[in-house]
Amino acid sequence: GYSLSFMSVIGMITLCGLVVNASLILLSTTNDYLDKGFSPTAAVVAGSSRRFRPIVLTAATTFFGLLPMIFERSVHAEFLVPVAISMGFGILFGTLICLFLVPCTFMIFEDIKRALTKS
Repeated sequence: GYSLSFMSVIGMITLCGLVVNASLILLSTTNDYLDKGFSPTAAVVAGSSRRFRPIVLTAATTFFGLLPMIFERSVHAEFLVPVAISMGFGILFGTLICLFLVPCTFMIFEDIKRALTKS
């Protein structure tokens, strides 16, 4: 029931930093496994399984930490509720993207790189 406001956009910009950070750590861990000699598929599986719990716990604590602000109805916190809503529900969506889309995109780029080196 909330419309898009300037404060919602501020929450989305903040959210971008959280999601990018989680994605970079996931890719860094995957690249570490590649450097150790793992195949790309094994590196993605090992990196994703190693970073799954920290990413989910970070997202969950952020979401549950924002819940009191989302449900706050006082006049004093009225302007902060859109920030909390965009960050809270955005972190849930961003975590799903980070855990599923980032490894898939990594594998697509690995396939492209492998195809280009063969030719």
